[in-house]
Amino acid sequence: MKILYTAEATASGGRNGISRTPDGNMEVRLVPPVELGGPGGEGTNPEQLFALGYAGCFDNALLLIAAGKKLNADDSSVTARVAFGPLEDRPGWGLAVTLRVELPHLDQETAQRLVERTDKACPYSNAVRGNIPLEFEVHAGSALAAPA
Repeated sequence: MKILYTAEATASGGRNGISRTPDGNMEVRLVPPVELGGPGGEGTNPEQLFALGYAGCFDNALLLIAAGKKLNADDSSVTARVAFGPLEDRPGWGLAVTLRVELPHLDQETAQRLVERTDKACPYSNAVRGNIPLEFEVHAGSALAAPA
């Protein structure tokens, strides 16, 4: 891999601390969610940060691939749901991700093929492939009006 960019962040205090970038552009208070025994409230958690990054990265890759294929991905959105819990087959904790991809200007079959191509290109998808469960919910055109 030819490295074009390296992001950096430092955390202290674990899930009840602070995480910041050295350039000062981001500093977040880490707070465990109520569901994990924490107080919730002001702050975020690693799973939310992962969801933000994955959703943004996947949507950007989708837009680039769609443009290259002359597909209308205007108004697309990607929602990442990152689940966290104990592993069932060994000690430790794990993640599972569901990506909901909305492509209102494409038919379902075209949208599905675009998402499959995007999954092969997105750095987050490449990082998690084979390591965590990953599911896609692809909603296109009139499918957006259907109940979830």
